[in-house]
Amino acid sequence: MKMFDLTGKTALVTGCKRGIGRGMAEALAAAGADIIGVSASLEAQGSAVEKAVTGLGRRFTAHQCDFADRTAVTAFAASLAAAGIVPDILVNNAGTIKRKPAADHPDDWWDEVLEVNLSAQFVLSREIGRGMVARGSGKIIFTASLLTFQGGITVPGYAASKGGIGQLTKALANEWAGAGINVNAIAPGYIATDNTQALQDDAARSSAILERIPQGRWGTPADFGGPAVFLASSASDYVNGEILVVDGGWMGR
Repeated sequence: MKMFDLTGKTALVTGCKRGIGRGMAEALAAAGADIIGVSASLEAQGSAVEKAVTGLGRRFTAHQCDFADRTAVTAFAASLAAAGIVPDILVNNAGTIKRKPAADHPDDWWDEVLEVNLSAQFVLSREIGRGMVARGSGKIIFTASLLTFQGGITVPGYAASKGGIGQLTKALANEWAGAGINVNAIAPGYIATDNTQALQDDAARSSAILERIPQGRWGTPADFGGPAVFLASSASDYVNGEILVVDGGWMGR
């Protein structure tokens, strides 16, 4: 199983404080990677994800960054470059969602969602990817969505941003695969996190969702550990520009 071993690697995971990001960070640490954790409200010390990672015997470094603030994202990337840090693995997971019908969806919501979910992820990938290309190796993993393929309901900004993530994944793979960089994405289905709490609390919507999932349950953050380790490890060295759907079978219906 050495192809899945991440010992000696460093993974930068955005949106790692909770949910899918935390699940991926913990799985990468269990596979041997040290973690650079980044979230808008991540505690400098003592966070739950830090305790989990260090409990696995790996190092954890915490950073706060507001992904809605382009200046903050650029400054964070610059601080890594100044310290000579080029992560072996970049997990672009930070995201946000705003729910309101398109006719009532305000400009500031649209701008915020596109900035956090798409623009900030391009900026960070560009800055860190530059170092990966110079080194000749690296793994970049985006968190896409079922709405990379579907339109969703009352989330026009989110759907547009996740559609963009799918194309960004392919665009970067086209440019960087020859330089030893693997760029792929994971598309979660309906996962029990705070982002989907409104759907879980809506009895009718929740029932309709479960009826379409062949596996018969909502996903959990732990369901993303295996896919993240696969795409971060040498097991996926000939996988590039792909969107791995983790949805309990939803897209198969």
